Amino acid sequence: MSAQVPLLSPQSPVHQGPQQEPDRRPGFGAAGPGTMVSTLGAPAAGVVVLRGRAPARTPQQLADLLRSAGAGLPERVLREMGTTTGTWLQGERRSSPATQAGYIREVAWWITWVAARGLDPTDVSHVEADLYAAALRAQGLKDATRARRLSAVSSWYAYLHRAGLAARNPFGPGMDRPRVDQYSSTRGISADDMERMLACAKARESARTYALLAVMFSTGCRVGSVTDTTVGSLGHDSGHRTIDLPVKGGKTKRFVLPPLASEAIDDYLEQRAEDTAGPGGPLPGDAPLFATRTGRHIDQPYVFRLVRRIAAAADVQGADQLSPHSIRHGVATLLLGSHALHVVQDFLGHANPNTTRRYDEDRESLDRSPAYALGQTLRAGVARRQSRFERPV
Repeated sequence: MSAQVPLLSPQSPVHQGPQQEPDRRPGFGAAGPGTMVSTLGAPAAGVVVLRGRAPARTPQQLADLLRSAGAGLPERVLREMGTTTGTWLQGERRSSPATQAGYIREVAWWITWVAARGLDPTDVSHVEADLYAAALRAQGLKDATRARRLSAVSSWYAYLHRAGLAARNPFGPGMDRPRVDQYSSTRGISADDMERMLACAKARESARTYALLAVMFSTGCRVGSVTDTTVGSLGHDSGHRTIDLPVKGGKTKRFVLPPLASEAIDDYLEQRAEDTAGPGGPLPGDAPLFATRTGRHIDQPYVFRLVRRIAAAADVQGADQLSPHSIRHGVATLLLGSHALHVVQDFLGHANPNTTRRYDEDRESLDRSPAYALGQTLRAGVARRQSRFERPV
């Protein structure tokens, strides 16, 4: 989204109409269906639906949603809120398209709640924010999901408040937030799983599939990095074969490509060039590195399905529970067994070492579990005493 284009177009209609003053007392719904709350004051689960497909996924959809929720506000305020929201989305921590899309979705859920409750989005109480948090919990959202939603809306309101467009940040300091587990909940994979998946892909799949997995296993990158990268990202640096992958914050990070990955990419690109431009035909630098048959970037849902399909074909246990992030998880866990924490942190691009430690704690909690010693002791005891309880034949 360009910085010159406000989030809300001046041509967007303001949905005016008769407004019924809602009852904003805690525990009472606004006038209108679907906003009933329980007698305890917490929103009734399933009434204002807060899970599933997000009500807005693009800047324009968010603009329309915001205009609908603030239909009673002056046009000037709506315009300023839209422009300010657009500026907020392009902040340093939200500069990548994927991150912006995530914030749009999270804010959209809150605006849906505001509209259903008949609230003024510029003047929301701390109590209403707590009711929203309770509704998220009542509808069964995971702690991490709820924490992410509340954090996103808090960031948005903090920015609006600084701009003089919100009376307060109702999600600010003092609000109870879900406690997110220290451990990564992602289903990881072992080194043996990795080897089998790569071997299976090389033997049975296309050159593109093998090259894609080789890059993911060699870099531990996020799925968005491989789907968004281009042919021009490949290069050499100080004798190393490299690839520059887009990472969080709209930046790029240079990764070394070991022979496993570089040879796989070379084979794939050579085959692709012959198929698309004839023998020896070059591919432009801005062409997607991993492309569909029509020359477009592959998308993340495709990679998600691919990982599960290859894992199942390679007889990896729990293949139906894996995701592209399982590869990153597995790479991190494997490296932490032989490299210092700060080395792995830099490799994965984590700003906070505690994020990297989550993978280390996963590995240690399983590999060092006393369950094996306990089981061995009990098994020996069963063998000694079993004869006492056997019935004579």
